[in-house]
Amino acid sequence: MAATVLNVETAIRLLKDTISELGFEVYPLKVGWYNALLPASLRLAHPDDTLAVVVLSTPAMFEQTFLPFMEDGGFQGLTDPIDQCVKQCISAAVSRCFPGQTVEVSYDYEMLPNRKPKFLAQTAAHVSGAAFYYQQADVTDQPWAEKKMFGVCVHPRFGGWFAIRSLLVFEDVTLGPDVLQPVPPDCVPTREGRIKLLESFNHRWQDWSYRDVVPPVQTYSQRQRDYFSTLPAQRFALLKTWGFLPKEDQQSEAVSDTQGSHG
Repeated sequence: MAATVLNVETAIRLLKDTISELGFEVYPLKVGWYNALLPASLRLAHPDDTLAVVVLSTPAMFEQTFLPFMEDGGFQGLTDPIDQCVKQCISAAVSRCFPGQTVEVSYDYEMLPNRKPKFLAQTAAHVSGAAFYYQQADVTDQPWAEKKMFGVCVHPRFGGWFAIRSLLVFEDVTLGPDVLQPVPPDCVPTREGRIKLLESFNHRWQDWSYRDVVPPVQTYSQRQRDYFSTLPAQRFALLKTWGFLPKEDQQSEAVSDTQGSHG
């Protein structure tokens, strides 16, 4: 594709055509929608009308993309295998689809020098309409007193069986004032349901139950569950039992602080 004028419809179509079959979903948003919810220290350094796109991985990504990536020897043994696979896929898609365009790509596991995340994945997913970000403030008459409860995103089709992987900012593409911010589907509208969701996510996330808060159209395969149930430091050993060997001996895990961290 030549470096011509790019609009939001073209950008989204090109991305979908390239990475949907790999098990990813893409959702556009305005930088201003995201920045409006955050303090200055966490905002993106771009004009409010700039196009951004949040990229999610669906349950299909593991078998359709990650395992072939491992089989083909793409893993170098230097960082988290899933992170490396996602980065390779998205970087290749951006290079192929948008030559000559300035696209800032951030991943869920990346940190700034001040140790703050490059972007808040769940906030980005919420303002794009991809998934509803349920937080403590969304529960009336909270039963937790002064205790901190971490929030969690719920996808209308996959429930909790997905991960937020990346944010793309198209520095030369703007969205007009006629583009309205979508409202993410409120999959858990009741107080009781939200209490159950947040308690399951905060206290029992290892049992996977929070992921089934809505009936999902697809869940993780048993092999994928085995992988994400394994402690990050032990995943290399698991991959070796599956026949996948890293090319290097250096095996330092980069564990995400966002919804990508547990798969």
